[in-house]
Amino acid sequence: MTFFQMDWEAAMTLESDVARHYTTGKLLARINAALGEAGADPAHPTLDDLKPVDEFHTGGLDATLALLDQIELASDSMVYDLGCGIGGTARLIADRYGASVEGIDLTQEYIDAGCALNDRLGMGETIKLHQGSILELPWDAASADLVTMLHVGMNIADKQTLFAQVARCLKLGGRFAVFDVMRGAEDGDLLFPLPWSTVAETSHVEAPSIYGEAAQAAGLEIEAERDRSDFAKAYFERVSRYVAANGTPPIGIHLMMSGNPAQKLENYLTNLHAGRIAPTEMIFRKPPI
Repeated sequence: MTFFQMDWEAAMTLESDVARHYTTGKLLARINAALGEAGADPAHPTLDDLKPVDEFHTGGLDATLALLDQIELASDSMVYDLGCGIGGTARLIADRYGASVEGIDLTQEYIDAGCALNDRLGMGETIKLHQGSILELPWDAASADLVTMLHVGMNIADKQTLFAQVARCLKLGGRFAVFDVMRGAEDGDLLFPLPWSTVAETSHVEAPSIYGEAAQAAGLEIEAERDRSDFAKAYFERVSRYVAANGTPPIGIHLMMSGNPAQKLENYLTNLHAGRIAPTEMIFRKPPI
């Protein structure tokens, strides 16, 4: 067996483990039930009805908009969303900017739920979601104006291949907008389980410098970097106060997590406040010449 074969097999094993981690079982049925409990029509939800579960990352919709507001998008733009989940960010981009959007995710259950929700919203023809690996993107070279990735890199060990794939797909002048949980200033082992991984073996949280090195190797330039730790702490404080006063709402990101979502979020906050992790935005550009 060659070194390449061993590396490839390890990557495939990691991807299978990650997909299993995110598979919850009967996700769409649980979203339907939660929509009904929240007073929405599961057969005809609105984008607003879905937002509490659509944005499966720190800060939810506020974080998505904060990232996108740094980038100009036209209605004729082509956008690819990596680790698209059930398609929430793709739907937001298509609705807000009129852009064409395609997403890709390892987890078949997410793709199935996302496609069903797109159809209910009348967006099934304008948004395409694919099951697959972001280390083997299915799109043509130089076809994207923007690639987005929100809270996905923590499961990707091979960030150099990731950035090489993104660079291949981007048009000259195109951008890669990332919002990931990255390593913070403090050393120390992370406390598990976490929303993206139950065990350390499937978690690949890296410092922003590692992202920067992978981007440089792929020929991308960094345009912006912003530590969003304070934003995250304030966000979770608001959520905690709301839940204390009103209880856990029926629809939310807890539907996207198997096992014990409360424990995963508690460990996330412990790591965050200890400075071991830092939600971070990074925006890269493929030079125009």
